[in-house]
Amino acid sequence: MTNPIGIISMQFARPFGREHMHLFRHMRTLGFDLVELLVPEPEDGLDLKVLKVALDEAGLGVALAARVNLQRSISDADRGIREGGMGYLRHCLEVAHALGASTLGGPLYGAPMVFAGRAPTPVAEEEMKARAARVIEGLGVLAPEAQSAGCKLALEPLNRYETDVISLVSQAITVVDAVNHPALGVLFDTFHANIEEKSIPDAIRLAGNRILYFQANENNRGYPGTGHIDWTGTMQALADVGYLGPLTLEPFRRDDDERIGLPIAQWRPPHEDESEKLKSAIAFIRGLLAKTGGRA
Repeated sequence: MTNPIGIISMQFARPFGREHMHLFRHMRTLGFDLVELLVPEPEDGLDLKVLKVALDEAGLGVALAARVNLQRSISDADRGIREGGMGYLRHCLEVAHALGASTLGGPLYGAPMVFAGRAPTPVAEEEMKARAARVIEGLGVLAPEAQSAGCKLALEPLNRYETDVISLVSQAITVVDAVNHPALGVLFDTFHANIEEKSIPDAIRLAGNRILYFQANENNRGYPGTGHIDWTGTMQALADVGYLGPLTLEPFRRDDDERIGLPIAQWRPPHEDESEKLKSAIAFIRGLLAKTGGRA
């Protein structure tokens, strides 16, 4: 069985639109089995039926990433904002059902920080406990609904610069274990884990079979194998825990442009054909899977 490897597509300076759907076939020829898309917003003007046909014709599976914001936060103390978060995630599940998406992932708890344009502020101990309880309560309601939609929820820890809710794999495990539902698990992203975890392989082994979705990202958001992530140790840990889910590439593009003042904390369209780099990244990951006993 071929290991499913997906790639983040069209999540940079412009929204993903119908005009980009022709890329699905090209992605399939490069060797990808799965595409991860942001949940479309109304202003994107995407027809889900047309999108589903394009995916099916290309032979690609699909996973979805939620676009949480300050008004879509199930961790917030404001009831209206929590309801906004619940309503949004239910909308995401409806989209997932329409597209046949396997996973809805991301910082499902909401409360983004720096990328939302707000500075982090201290949080009292009581409020931290209350936020955790609200997240557990909300996901406890949503997990059965995800199962009914034929989808699973993958809770992603983000680094401390992007959230102050769940940054460690152990924190995500606490929530997942408290909810205790098969449709809720962990999204493991090596970029964030490289910042927050003492050991990526140890964190993978700690999460074990709770990992529903895995993003293989280099420490600098480049292509796997071009930075300092211990990929052999990482893939060995995935093999040790018997991980059988997708492996998704999510590079931020720099185009080897090292000019001072160039913003890199954002998606940008590529200025070159990335086909060979993407094929090399796939070959690199597949080679490690074969070496460590994972699927090749």
